[in-house]
Amino acid sequence: MIELVQFPWSPFCIVQRRILEYTGLKFKIVNVPNTVRSLVWKLTRGRYYAVPIIKDGRTVVFETDEDSQVIAKYLDDTFHLGLFPRELEGVQSILWRGIETEVESHGFKLNDIYWQEFVPRPEWWAFVRHKERKFGRHCLDQWRKQQAQLLQDLARSLLPFEEMLLDHAFLLEGRPRFVDFDLYGMLGNFLYSGHYELPAAHSRLKDWYRRMTRIRSDRFQ
Repeated sequence: MIELVQFPWSPFCIVQRRILEYTGLKFKIVNVPNTVRSLVWKLTRGRYYAVPIIKDGRTVVFETDEDSQVIAKYLDDTFHLGLFPRELEGVQSILWRGIETEVESHGFKLNDIYWQEFVPRPEWWAFVRHKERKFGRHCLDQWRKQQAQLLQDLARSLLPFEEMLLDHAFLLEGRPRFVDFDLYGMLGNFLYSGHYELPAAHSRLKDWYRRMTRIRSDRFQ
């Protein structure tokens, strides 16, 4: 059985978790603390420390750089999901870079505002230390003060995806491709705290998100 090593609110973990759910097959989730990656380091034999990673028997799969999609492509090849059709390679590469920068950068900050509600208390100090080392002192407080502007920025970054849904059910055509799962993961992170909804003006995107939550691959086989 495939194992997904993750922590639950990571946008990139949500992407791979949703792809695994999409297969309709059983898989195992192994949660690790956001600030302790010793299991990841062990499984990858000291080659990687981030999440998610996939363990499939003796095979351990992880990303090779910030712009790779090694895990998703492994799952696509293993389960024949059709997420990376050759004719869409360039388009998807452009789109996922935008999704994983602009959309993710607003969404994770808005979710992290409520970090005390989902980070286990024993990990609080390490979580704050990790964030402040990466984004500067008092970054979590600053994001809370910027909440209204961050919400506006997120809504603006989602407008192109709302427009992409004018003529079909998913971002690129009538079936989900990788970028659908990628955007789903970034928005799943934004919505994780339970304090937000998708922008009311983006009604097509809200319908798409509901479809993406339920859809299974056997519908397209």
